[in-house]
Amino acid sequence: MRMVKTKNRQPLFLWLAYSAMLITIFLLPYFSFEGYSILSNTTSHLGAQDTPNAWIMNSTFILLGLASIAEGFKTLKPYPFHKVSIFIFGLALILTAIFQHSPVSGSTFHDVHQDKLHSIFATLTGFAFTVFAISTEFILADKKDKILALVVALVAIIIPILMLNYPDYAGLWQRFMFIAAFGWLIHLFSFYR
Repeated sequence: MRMVKTKNRQPLFLWLAYSAMLITIFLLPYFSFEGYSILSNTTSHLGAQDTPNAWIMNSTFILLGLASIAEGFKTLKPYPFHKVSIFIFGLALILTAIFQHSPVSGSTFHDVHQDKLHSIFATLTGFAFTVFAISTEFILADKKDKILALVVALVAIIIPILMLNYPDYAGLWQRFMFIAAFGWLIHLFSFYR
């Protein structure tokens, strides 16, 4: 059974989370630690341990995770594999917020256990999203949307590689990835049932 395009419906919860994400990733840097750079610092750095206003970024991660799960379950009712993968993606994103990145602002406070768990859940978030995007290609009926799903999966694979190889632009790469990934989820959950 394939998903077919239906009347446009607005996934309001995901739109709210997406809007909060855009505001947070571009404005919070001005209220974070001194020296934070949108180019080189990631969103995890905004939510890092002992970072000013970290709760805002972490709340945004949680909101994005919950919205992805809620909207995904509404849209993916007859697709259990996809429901599981979107659930894992959303839950891993929530846990990425709960377990925070090590401080990057020169703080002496550091919970190594939290940082390791943050890294594990951040990796799981990316992996689950990639699996979801690739597997979605198999249930979409529209050829353009099938291609779009694969392009988004490819972005989710390439961006982390770029972040590792060009860390001076890690923040920029990651912001692009978040905008593309959640923008695609909004598109998917708006037009498919």
